[in-house]
Amino acid sequence: MRPIRRGDRGPAVTEIRAVLVGLSLLPAGGPPGADEFEAETERAVRTFQQDRGLSVDGQVGPETWRALDAARWRLGARTLYQAIPDPLIGEDVRTLQERLLEMGYDVGRADGIYGARTSRAVAQFQREVGLGPDGACGPQTMNALRRLGRKVVGGRPQWLRESDAFRQSGPNLVGKVIVIDPGHDPFDPGFVVQDGPLRWTEADLAYDLAARLEGRLAAAGMRVHLTRGPAPAAPLTDLTRADLANELGGDLLISLHIDGHANPEADGVATYHYGTSNGVTSTVGERLAGLVQREIVARTGLRDCHIHAKTWELLRLTRMPAVRVDVGYLTSPSDLARLTDPRFRDATVDAIVAAVQRMYFPVEEDVPTGSIDVSELRAVVAAGASLD
Repeated sequence: MRPIRRGDRGPAVTEIRAVLVGLSLLPAGGPPGADEFEAETERAVRTFQQDRGLSVDGQVGPETWRALDAARWRLGARTLYQAIPDPLIGEDVRTLQERLLEMGYDVGRADGIYGARTSRAVAQFQREVGLGPDGACGPQTMNALRRLGRKVVGGRPQWLRESDAFRQSGPNLVGKVIVIDPGHDPFDPGFVVQDGPLRWTEADLAYDLAARLEGRLAAAGMRVHLTRGPAPAAPLTDLTRADLANELGGDLLISLHIDGHANPEADGVATYHYGTSNGVTSTVGERLAGLVQREIVARTGLRDCHIHAKTWELLRLTRMPAVRVDVGYLTSPSDLARLTDPRFRDATVDAIVAAVQRMYFPVEEDVPTGSIDVSELRAVVAAGASLD
């Protein structure tokens, strides 16, 4: 799907505007020729993207389109239930999930998909308030939800469950499963820079980083999977990558990207984790993002562009803590010089390995940023293997 952008016309634009009107982001009625994607619609799309934690570009690509479609629904407007094989998806589902999380019920991640885990949580709530536990959220269940406040205070229970499960897995990396996602692919190479006879693309550099990271984490004893090779047979969407990571049963997912901007002065590294404007977040993902960000800044000298919460599908739909790292800007002359240096890419990968190791240390036993010698991790694993 080609992104719908300013200047476009047609039924799709009319539909987009109708959703934005329903969200009070555009005035009702609209100007003559309301099938045109004009400046006011672009501003409304940007506002919607900002509020939903999406990439803010003012265009309606596949991910923004799905988010707009989900936003049509408000909690209570329809009965929610588990549908197989096509589950109900919408903003109403996400609102229900967040409410249940606040009340102490385990729905997993508030992903806006009414699956088995959400249905079980609704059934548990229904049993506790004396309703028939059918797992569907209809008028009676909605009335019960409105009458009740939080069951648990002092922090969202899901945060505690996620952190506790991670801590109980132990500090050793051996046997842990990590999924590495090299961003883009040859069908969609991302940012491209031509430097004389040399051509650098985000897809190629992301794959090089992923391959180096795969080798180091495998040497440290982890079971490592990549979401793609250097030349996949078909394009890979973020939905496909999230499904693959879930099928592989990863304990962590790290997605690697390179950034770019029209302004060549834009530079630095930023790391993203799952989180919403309502404060719902992946606690473990947020901690991993912080560790990755600090280690890369300390070991490479890239500008610190901080960590950010996003609802991108790759972060929202994976069932394990996931982060996306944008390592430098291809469009920045200083970052480009670093990115095309293999020694810099090695330092970046060592930083990520150190961050992953620190993730498995108990918080009270964490070590200073930049202090882990990655080569020692590999040596310890190699020594253990030789004893076996």
